[in-house]
Amino acid sequence: MGSSLFWRAAFAAAFCFAVIMASLPHPPALPGEPQDKLQHIAVFAVLTLLATLGWPRQRAWRIALALSLVGAAIELIQMIPALHRDAEFADWVADTAAILVTLLLMQGWRRISAGVQSS
Repeated sequence: MGSSLFWRAAFAAAFCFAVIMASLPHPPALPGEPQDKLQHIAVFAVLTLLATLGWPRQRAWRIALALSLVGAAIELIQMIPALHRDAEFADWVADTAAILVTLLLMQGWRRISAGVQSS
């Protein structure tokens, strides 16, 4: 259980960081200035990884739904005119795609790990 607490704390920190950065009117530029969709993919892949490690018994579809709703909420927040941000449906699609791919990779990794441990 101690390991799960670590991952849950890491998830909480990453989640807060992501929401704050997505809500800032002028977020700081990232080194190398990665493309917007790559930033979305990276953020939601990390959040998904941390969620699956923090809540290992949680069903994948629940993690996918919750994080996809977070992505949609971020896009809705970015519609607030005072933030001067651009909300895009394509960003939510990138978020959701990253979530689903990461969940599939984690399920594969868990199956491989279980097979290696039983050998």
